[in-house]
Amino acid sequence: MTNRYKNRSTYINTKKIYDTHFKSRGIKNGISHYGTPTMRKLTIEEIGNLEISTTTWKTGDKLYKLAHEYYNNSEMWWVIAWFNRKPTDAHFKAGDVVYIPGPLEIVLSYYGY
Repeated sequence: MTNRYKNRSTYINTKKIYDTHFKSRGIKNGISHYGTPTMRKLTIEEIGNLEISTTTWKTGDKLYKLAHEYYNNSEMWWVIAWFNRKPTDAHFKAGDVVYIPGPLEIVLSYYGY
């Protein structure tokens, strides 16, 4: 389990609406999944402690690629998504300014990682 999941609740999904899907995959007792995290906004003071890089979103860009480029860790894509308040690649469009907070260790410390 990566660090971003350590403080997340897990739930067992046994909803009847998924019975056909579960049955087709041989699942009898539902599936376990993580709850949606709540990510607080950083304070002005916390933002002041960061070095924020910018880039312009281009066709073909992916959050995991930016995370690899800036953090040398593609699994940290969610940090960029969270900081920009855009949870997926689909929320960005060509020409958008993307803010990349760093150093990563400081950003993660604000979330207890």
